[in-house]
Amino acid sequence: MKAVVVDAINEFSVQEVSLDAPKTGEVMVAIKATGICRSDLSVINGTIPMELPAVIGHEGAGIVQEVGPGVENVEVGDHVVLSFIPNCGTCFYCEHEQANLCSAKDNANGFMLDGTARVKRDGEDLRVMTLLGCMAERCVAPAISCVKIDKDIPLAAAALIGCGVMTGVGAVLNTAQVEAGSTVAVFGCGGIGLSIIQGARIAGAKQVIAVDTMDSKLEMAPGFGATHVVKGEDAQEFILEHTEQRGADYCFEAVGIGALMQQAEAATRPGGTCTVVGVGNMEDQFVLNPFTLPLFGKRVLGSMYGGCNPKRDFPRLLDFYRTGKLDLDGMITKTYSIDEAPQAFADLRSGLNARGVIVYD
Repeated sequence: MKAVVVDAINEFSVQEVSLDAPKTGEVMVAIKATGICRSDLSVINGTIPMELPAVIGHEGAGIVQEVGPGVENVEVGDHVVLSFIPNCGTCFYCEHEQANLCSAKDNANGFMLDGTARVKRDGEDLRVMTLLGCMAERCVAPAISCVKIDKDIPLAAAALIGCGVMTGVGAVLNTAQVEAGSTVAVFGCGGIGLSIIQGARIAGAKQVIAVDTMDSKLEMAPGFGATHVVKGEDAQEFILEHTEQRGADYCFEAVGIGALMQQAEAATRPGGTCTVVGVGNMEDQFVLNPFTLPLFGKRVLGSMYGGCNPKRDFPRLLDFYRTGKLDLDGMITKTYSIDEAPQAFADLRSGLNARGVIVYD
């Protein structure tokens, strides 16, 4: 089968690999759609450290092709969205309603939960991203990473729920818990930023201010719910002008740049909430002033995977999609074959798409 393999930092290609059958607690999924996410690019360029070589891909949906022993939550023929964090249901985090931090993810180190590989290349074990490696025609995944969905949901749209849309909408509804009638500013309007904008609209925000440096991104934002758009260098003054000089009730950083996080925190009003969603370089810094932070009473939150419980929130977001509250189809601005993966990443770097998606026959 074909898969996108990263052999070294900034060295990746579409390659032929083999896939072993699922073992206990695992399923084989015929992948029908894989989102092109900046986190995949971060593995390619080394921002997210991972032992290589490895198959990337963590935002996917498909059809269950085979199940291993002990699997009860899905069966052959089911349509599923893959969660890039498993949901064991029994660890400390799962039991404390923080399934997005499930500790099962810590056991794999690029392999499956039992520490062994299912993907091989010429007899060599290959690691996979987030227990999935779903930028491939098929993948073997833990059953606890699979959420069954209705078969009438288009799988290209459903794939986006697996990472970017869940991360963005969840940051609004679960992490920051944005209140109706509030002012929201979103710094960075890529796939996750546009999802945050959609989440703010769903939450009933009165003003949603989209901030970016690229005109192409700002042009997309109103279609997903932004009421105002502004270039990054003008954002602070613009936000103050539209909030009676207070600052936004809620600010979100969706890129992963320390300086932009700083800008988002500064644009948050006293008593407001700044939520960091973007994953940055480990050597970058986001500095908080120890005098003004308590004095102004701001909350600064990190949001991992939109604070989601996949079993609860994937169906919830797909219900929003069914009722027209959440636009998934509009997020997909271009589709690719797996052989076009290098072009898909080039388009991601250039900011061409809201979301590019690889679709499979």
